Amino acid sequence: MARLTQAPGACAMSATIRLTMAQALVRYLSVLRTEDGAPLFGGAFAIFGHGNVAGLGEALYQYRDSFPTYRAHNEQAMAHSAIAYAKAHMRRRMMAVTSSIGPGATNLLTAAALAHVNRLPVLLLPGDVFVSRAPDPVLQQLEDGTDGSVSVNDAFKPLSRYFDRIVYPEQLLTALPRAIAALTDAAACGPVTLSLPQDVQTMAYDYPADFFAPRIVRFRAVPPVEQELEDAAQLLKNAKQPLIVAGGGVLYGKASAALQAFAERHGIPVAETQAGKSALPWDHRLQLGAIGVTGSPAANSLAADADVVLAIGTRLQDFTTGSNSLFAQAQLLSLNVNSFDALKRRGLGLQADATLGLQALSPLLGSWNSAGHWLDRAQQAGQAWRETVTCITRPLEGAGLPYDGEVIGAVQRSSQHSASGDIVVCAAGTLPAELHKLWRTSTPGGYHMEYGYSCMGYEIAGGLGVKMAKPAAEVIVMLGDGSYLMMNSEIATSVMLDKKLIIVVLDNRGYGCINRLQQACGNASFNNMLPDSAPVVDFALHARSLGALSEHVASIAELEQAMLRARAAVRTYLICIDTDATRTTQEGGCWWQVAVPEVSTQPGVQLARARYETDCQGQKK
Repeated sequence: MARLTQAPGACAMSATIRLTMAQALVRYLSVLRTEDGAPLFGGAFAIFGHGNVAGLGEALYQYRDSFPTYRAHNEQAMAHSAIAYAKAHMRRRMMAVTSSIGPGATNLLTAAALAHVNRLPVLLLPGDVFVSRAPDPVLQQLEDGTDGSVSVNDAFKPLSRYFDRIVYPEQLLTALPRAIAALTDAAACGPVTLSLPQDVQTMAYDYPADFFAPRIVRFRAVPPVEQELEDAAQLLKNAKQPLIVAGGGVLYGKASAALQAFAERHGIPVAETQAGKSALPWDHRLQLGAIGVTGSPAANSLAADADVVLAIGTRLQDFTTGSNSLFAQAQLLSLNVNSFDALKRRGLGLQADATLGLQALSPLLGSWNSAGHWLDRAQQAGQAWRETVTCITRPLEGAGLPYDGEVIGAVQRSSQHSASGDIVVCAAGTLPAELHKLWRTSTPGGYHMEYGYSCMGYEIAGGLGVKMAKPAAEVIVMLGDGSYLMMNSEIATSVMLDKKLIIVVLDNRGYGCINRLQQACGNASFNNMLPDSAPVVDFALHARSLGALSEHVASIAELEQAMLRARAAVRTYLICIDTDATRTTQEGGCWWQVAVPEVSTQPGVQLARARYETDCQGQKK
């Protein structure tokens, strides 16, 4: 039990509260607030084991009214949910995740890598072995014959923006402020791991009372440097055919309005990355759609002819740049809060918050605009692509199975019958390419794609986190049969927590995306698609066993009707539809570098290698 103590004759500032380390940790997190008064932490996901149930579990129970705890079914999945929660809140709110030692902790590693790659905050609190080593080795303990201090939690070090092992209760006084600083840093944002030895969790210490005083956490916006602004303005003023590439930093910087104002004032067309999609309304006259390997023909054709590319808040990963071949001819100006990203590809860097950077840059450009013919071309190309999307996604019943584009169209059309906004969630397989091209949204954050790590299994767990962050939205999870089979446990969690999802499973009987890639590299289809002898999985029946409502549909028309039933439902609703594993949207796209064997006995691989060597010549080194 916590108790307030004060030394005889001491002033009020020396008052202390005796708490266990775990109690102090939870109490500290529970009093943090954002500038609008909301709790910084939405609570914690927890799966208990011997490494955290007695210490941290007791603390979470004690503070359950101010710091909610949510039970999940898989450690990796609950961390995905926490990460999605932070992404849906544009990194302004977050969650903690705790597991036991051993497999519970190592199950979090994939999610830690996902959060690190995507620059998303999550506080990981894995249990650890006894610091005292009295019961050494404890159950699930990894032993290293060369280093007695090693535990499996050391694997989190390269996957964390900040890592600390709390071996004394008083370490929290420095570790927790550092952890919060890392979690809320615009540039260094990402996962933080505090490794919690199970004996130290239960140790008591007299903490200063003011350590637990309610406090506001402020998110700092990095202002631009004057000389960098002037250099950026000079580069743009010399451009005739500029292009903006909008990345996730536009959304996290809440810069959608600033982006639209900047693009309109200077007549610059906009293309969006996977992380940046929804930064500009889908039907805006300067919207070219998706860019890169999964990009639209409008965006990619202008990228190929642009003389300056203004990349805002993007990591410039290979899918965006066509493995550094798509806009190799252009001069690059990177506006990014992170200097590491701002200096990529030897471009001119402007390190700043997206909103502050755009607002400061625009006045320096004065009346400068892109060339008239360039603006006309961009607007015509963007409108032509929007009309093409309408044709691709229209209802078209005929022989054979539907493909992903037609399914997306049916899901999208069902939103016309709903007053609430939709958020589509996806991560891996064929669907990210199709959704990047074809999904339409006018709401920042209406497109929730985890494509930095492209982690199969994120989808349903991520959808749960989005629903917890945005309870008024209709959260639609779209995924393939491969991702579903890899991780579906949080369907049960969504039902248990009364967080309704609409889940659309596209069953193409295997890993269709990688199967096509395999064949494009000259190989025969091998080890990706399920053989005819494999059992047919009844996904609807499986989801029903986890507590969801569900049905299997046989056509696009049936899917449209099922979507109406799903929207009217009060709990998680799964719809499964069989789809064609071979068909994709042919419009758009560009080269992506996937290494092909230099020597092979297969003629197809030999031809693919020759194409590969030719394509590599177009890269900007």
